[in-house]
Amino acid sequence: MKAMMSARLLGLLSVLLLTIGAAALWLVSSDTSASANAPLPAPPQAALAAVAPVPLVAPPAPSAKSREEKRFSRADRDDDGLISQTEYLATRRRNYDKLDANGDGRLDFDEYAASGITRFAGADADSSGTLAAAEFASTAPKAKKPVQTAARCNCANVETASAEN
Repeated sequence: MKAMMSARLLGLLSVLLLTIGAAALWLVSSDTSASANAPLPAPPQAALAAVAPVPLVAPPAPSAKSREEKRFSRADRDDDGLISQTEYLATRRRNYDKLDANGDGRLDFDEYAASGITRFAGADADSSGTLAAAEFASTAPKAKKPVQTAARCNCANVETASAEN
């Protein structure tokens, strides 16, 4: 009973402090809004003359094909402007054929799980047949590096060029 009473009292105190804080912020912001409308003084002309103009760097030219157009071109093997079901499934067929170790056109579980079994065996450093947390962490997929495209800005070069001038 005493714990519930102190929890309620603590809750009321928190609400009171939050309300006072919000009121204080509101009062402070209303005082500064009047000064925010006042015009700024003009900068001294000497300071403006001392600032050297930064040369503008032209943005890189856009690539001839968009990302989706490039993807379409890779899938359209016969370059007829259409993607047939055979072309669409070609990548999946190649991946399936890699898994089908005995070439019988059917995947059994061992063929399907071969890479997982190999990864597990490589991670099981103590050959216990189980993975401890550290061993399991070694099976995490590696992060892919982002692809750098010509359309992205290389800001480090722009900063270097402006610093040299």
